[in-house]
Amino acid sequence: MIYFSTNKSSIPVSIKKATLEGLAPDGGLYIPSEIPRFSPEEITLLEGASFNNIAFAIAKKFIDGSVPPDQLSDIIESCYTFDTPIVQLDQNTFVEELFCGPTLAFKDYGARFLARLTGYFAAEEEKLITVLVATSGDTGSAVAYGFQGIANTRVVLLYPSGKVSRLQEQQLTTAGSNVHALEVEGDFDDCQRMVKQAFVDPDLNKSLTLTSANSINISRLIPQSFYYAWATMQLKERFGLHDPLFSVPSGNYGNLTAGVLAKRMGFPIGHFIAASNANDSVTRYIEEGRYEPRPTITTLSTAMDVGNPSNFARLRYFYHNDHDSMAKDITGMSVSDEETIATIRSVHERFDYVMDPHTAVAYRALERFRGNESNAEKAGIALSTAHPVKFLDAIESALGKKIAIPPNLTELMEKKKSATLISSEYRELASFLNRLDE
Repeated sequence: MIYFSTNKSSIPVSIKKATLEGLAPDGGLYIPSEIPRFSPEEITLLEGASFNNIAFAIAKKFIDGSVPPDQLSDIIESCYTFDTPIVQLDQNTFVEELFCGPTLAFKDYGARFLARLTGYFAAEEEKLITVLVATSGDTGSAVAYGFQGIANTRVVLLYPSGKVSRLQEQQLTTAGSNVHALEVEGDFDDCQRMVKQAFVDPDLNKSLTLTSANSINISRLIPQSFYYAWATMQLKERFGLHDPLFSVPSGNYGNLTAGVLAKRMGFPIGHFIAASNANDSVTRYIEEGRYEPRPTITTLSTAMDVGNPSNFARLRYFYHNDHDSMAKDITGMSVSDEETIATIRSVHERFDYVMDPHTAVAYRALERFRGNESNAEKAGIALSTAHPVKFLDAIESALGKKIAIPPNLTELMEKKKSATLISSEYRELASFLNRLDE
């Protein structure tokens, strides 16, 4: 298996090089030369398998011998030591809870796998890898904890000042060890722009070996397909349901892209709903066929506040820049903050279930999609990407009551924040990175 750039002007590379580089030299995103397929017989053999066994079966096809099977199995086993519950709300509606990992967010699935794979490859190459990450909240904390203490690596996180929740900021800025936090005076798009500029800065790349742990890194994206495959198997085995809809809270569109990978691999997925907030550039593209990014708008679902999502380049590539082909698989829906709050309340009243704002966006979009009579009876899964406690203010305001905070998070909130404040000028990031070795 080789990987090449969406911009088509870089030399194809191995999974090792794609992982350690993160972004291709031409500024494009790495994609596999072909998406590996599971035959119906192979999928049948996975029935009854554990999450980790399904993850190993998928990873093995993408890694393609670059990591010995026994060591790849060890990586998988060390990554996923937590559950991935499928919670039934009514006969045809489910929530896949992806927040049971150490940072209470779905980013743990990708970040932990990427950290261990990067550490494995870095040790082979005898290199110190600098992991550079732009985050709107949960990516950074997952990466901080995923890479914490991993040999031959160090992490630099860029997050937008004042635009992440306090719990998220505490997770970003208290990891210590080999993790450095940069608080950027700007929004997520500024952070992402700066990271991309660093990867194509020839002077910086002479002195540092840079990689990314954002979903622009293909080895962060691949493991996110694991939980789509798991959900389709669980729905069939436990509930006798097939070809579910997946409603995906969408910001940088890595999560949705991973779902497309799972569907192309052969796992039985019926349709995707790209659930966005007011940052609806991809939603508008799917509806109208024109891609017109706009400045980022701040919303309650902060991790989805992305005006120009990176992974849209991969989506367009997978669909050969054919709008009609993409729209056949994906429906885009934008959900307002007012709808988000109303959904948090109504779901709690109907099911005694508490959703964070991102999950509420996904649930509301699923409801709206199934308002069409032809879709009303289809099984649907809303991906729950963060624990409600990560967004206490929004949840408590919506429900009018206090939410219990787990004891370990209370301890986290009392830790001293450690971050370096910088402007959104790239030169400040470059200066910080050049000082790391001093």
